[in-house]
Amino acid sequence: MNRTILLTGTVFGLLAIVLGAFGAHGLEKLVDADAVDTFETGVRYQMYHALFLLFLGMWNGLGESEKKRIYVMILIGVILFSFSIYLLALNSLTAFDFRIIGFLTPIGGVFLILGWFLLGYYILTRKELN
Repeated sequence: MNRTILLTGTVFGLLAIVLGAFGAHGLEKLVDADAVDTFETGVRYQMYHALFLLFLGMWNGLGESEKKRIYVMILIGVILFSFSIYLLALNSLTAFDFRIIGFLTPIGGVFLILGWFLLGYYILTRKELN
C-alpha cells in the first residue's frame, strides 16, 4: 500500500507542476484572470495533497487499513476537487458547459476534509505512534 500511496503522491505532484506551469505561462492567453486564479487554486490543493500522500506513504505510525482509508478519501477528493476546478476554469474554451459538474467541487472538498479528519482521529486514538 505504501508504494501505491507514494506513487500517487508523486504523480499528483508531477501533474501539479505541469498544470501549474501551464496555468502560469499559457492559460492567461486563453481565459480571463478569474479563471486563471480558479485554475491555480486547483493546482495548489493538488500539490498540498500530493505532499500529504508522500508523508502518509512514508510514515509508519498507522496500520495498512487506516492508511488505505485515508488514501481513498484523499484520492477521491483530489480527483473531484482539483480536476473539476480545472474543467470549470477551462469552460470558456469548450462547447460543453462544465458548470453542470460544479457540484463535484464541494463533494471533493468534503472527501479532502474527511481524509484529514481520519488522520487526526487515528493519531488521537492510537496508543503508540512510531
